[in-house]
Amino acid sequence: MTLTIARQMFAAEVLKLRRQRALMAFAGLLSVGVVVLFMGYLQIRHASNAQYPPAGGVHGFQHMLRAVGQYFGALAAILIGTEAGTADLASGVFRDLVATGRSRWALFAVRVPGAIAVTLAFSALAFGAGLLATFLFAGGEATPSLGTILQGAGWVALANSLLATLAVGVGSVSGSRGVTLTGLIGWELVATPIILTISSLGSVRDLPLAAALGQVAPFKAETGVTMSVAVAVAVLAGWAVLPTLFGAWRTRRRDA
Repeated sequence: MTLTIARQMFAAEVLKLRRQRALMAFAGLLSVGVVVLFMGYLQIRHASNAQYPPAGGVHGFQHMLRAVGQYFGALAAILIGTEAGTADLASGVFRDLVATGRSRWALFAVRVPGAIAVTLAFSALAFGAGLLATFLFAGGEATPSLGTILQGAGWVALANSLLATLAVGVGSVSGSRGVTLTGLIGWELVATPIILTISSLGSVRDLPLAAALGQVAPFKAETGVTMSVAVAVAVLAGWAVLPTLFGAWRTRRRDA
């Protein structure tokens, strides 16, 4: 596969996701929409009662990072990655794509960067809206430095890229939107917080993605787990590589 063909396939993958209007609308709502509503609510609460801190400043910036990289932005990443991993099978075009003679590996390989590109577009918009609110609604409190802003942007990009990659891999294995969405949302937002609170599990609590992301976050993540940076990097790499390998394997072995 030449570089030109790879670019064309990547562009086609991004276009396929962009054409899903419902997907784009929900992803925008979960990322940009939630940040606007959340920061707006915090500022209205501060204006109504001065005992509450303003929406902006360093603390507001940290709240925004959690919303974009850990909660609602993560849901948008899972939604986009799931669509990228399951769309060809759900729409019935996988057989036609295989019939063109295109490598199954190539068909899978463009899903991950395509999903990441679309995910990061929404993450950037949400981060930009939150950053604007951080300075507009600082209310005289300290604002984040350029270094902190760059660290926060990098962490959001890392977190959402990993979740989109995970969703593509799981979606390619399951072939079902419903199974993938239910499984990943249940794991990330229900099972993982429970696992992190069970101290008797010991080092097993280092394995969830949220624990490793919390270790490298530019704010104090209350995961209850402490690990070295090396272990966190290894866990993050595992969550990126293993689902991708399984997804590629399943795509190669799946009946057309």
